[in-house]
Amino acid sequence: MRPSGRKANALRPVTIEPGVLRHAEGSCLIRMGGTEILCSASLEERTPPFLRNTGLGWVTAEYGMLPRATNTRNRREAVAGRQGGRTVEIQRLIGRSLRAAVDRSALGERQIIIDCDVLQADGGTRCAAITGGWVALRLATRKLLESGLLSSDPISDHVAAVSCGMFGGVEILDLDYQEDSEACVDGNFIMTGRGALVEIQMSAEGSVFSKEQLQRLLVLAEDGISQIVELQRHACGT
Repeated sequence: MRPSGRKANALRPVTIEPGVLRHAEGSCLIRMGGTEILCSASLEERTPPFLRNTGLGWVTAEYGMLPRATNTRNRREAVAGRQGGRTVEIQRLIGRSLRAAVDRSALGERQIIIDCDVLQADGGTRCAAITGGWVALRLATRKLLESGLLSSDPISDHVAAVSCGMFGGVEILDLDYQEDSEACVDGNFIMTGRGALVEIQMSAEGSVFSKEQLQRLLVLAEDGISQIVELQRHACGT
């Protein structure tokens, strides 16, 4: 039995509220259980130096957690003077996940920055950030298409993410913090709307897992992501 009482294949309640920021080109507030993340997309009419004169655009991400997003206060990284390794790893993951569904030539030599700010953390923050980040990106590119700034749609597919793991000897979907902290195996699955894999991050702690267990976790993730993609569609009005 899961601590929350959910079935092994059940997502936490998920809501995606679009358009929550007045000034951003695209934004949403995503809630996955007790995890809440504010995602925004901002356009910059320039690219990183390594892309100048290539005709290609770029999508990148920044990720941060409010000091009281968790049960104890975290010091602001700006005060510390540098980002932590976990923050850097997560924002790189968000960026490369979203780029998997972007035609960078259609974007042109401009950059879209996805900001993901964790208001409250209860497990699965990187997965929620990727899922909500895609919605903010989709809304931003739609606005740019409507304004005539883009002539063709740079978004080729949905991108969404969900966690899966082994808890109490059972494969489970969408781990909350308690499950994540006690799971002997946990992973993050990032996939497109068509079911293609973008990235899998898996690790075992105090145990190992078999290829058969990995396959069952993948099946759980596919089902969860298909449900999440439908919520993305609804949030974007498609």
